[in-house]
Amino acid sequence: MASANPTPTGKAASATLAAEATGELNATDFSSVVTALTAAFGDTTRREIYLLARRTTAGVTAAQVARHFDLHPNVARHHLDKLAAGGYLAIEVARSSATGAGRPSKHYRATTKADALDLPLRHDDVLVTLLGRALSMLPPEQAEAMALEVGEEYGALLAERMGDLGETQRSFRTALHAVADALTAHGFAAHAEKRNNELRIVSEHCPFGEAVLENPIICAVDRGMVRGLVDRLLGDDPDRETVVSLQSSKPMGDRACITTVET
Repeated sequence: MASANPTPTGKAASATLAAEATGELNATDFSSVVTALTAAFGDTTRREIYLLARRTTAGVTAAQVARHFDLHPNVARHHLDKLAAGGYLAIEVARSSATGAGRPSKHYRATTKADALDLPLRHDDVLVTLLGRALSMLPPEQAEAMALEVGEEYGALLAERMGDLGETQRSFRTALHAVADALTAHGFAAHAEKRNNELRIVSEHCPFGEAVLENPIICAVDRGMVRGLVDRLLGDDPDRETVVSLQSSKPMGDRACITTVET
């Protein structure tokens, strides 16, 4: 999750300045720059958005990023503004070059702040691939149970960090919206909705990338996160059972992952 202050300070700032001055990175400088970039980018999607902006001379708009990564425009704008706040993107307001008319829009251009590190951070992809292969070596039922358990524990931890758990009596619907916000912050581009008297979470982006297509069992981590978040947000109740069911997913060939939630 992105830090509230992504700008490097102290030794990290000194290392960054030294790298900019010499154009070279030693091991300490490299580590400091990686720390600063990871704090600013927060998740895989944000890093990919930055790399897209860096490849695009004219800069990118929130609408373009939303289309490219299949995100909700508000989610795309959130990622771009986070990168801009960290100094990695500069904002320019201009009309479309195609029409020269209409309402001006924000264009986000890559700055030179991250030039000292010219390699994308791909450790998350490696870990997810490793997870998928490890799960594939277990019997399906055991692998799914473990993925659910890990997701549920992590979901409960996220809920605890959201605060005000004991002070606010959350309704089921309110809790689901909070769950969607938490998932979006982790790269899922999720929202809660009611359809045919069912409450469900729709995730339009999967931060696990291609690995989930090869190992669909990873989807159980998502379901576990939803259940852990819901249970913790609604408070402990031994008589309540949260049932999470996957209705559609990208490994099934669907455009979005849809999870129904009952309690």
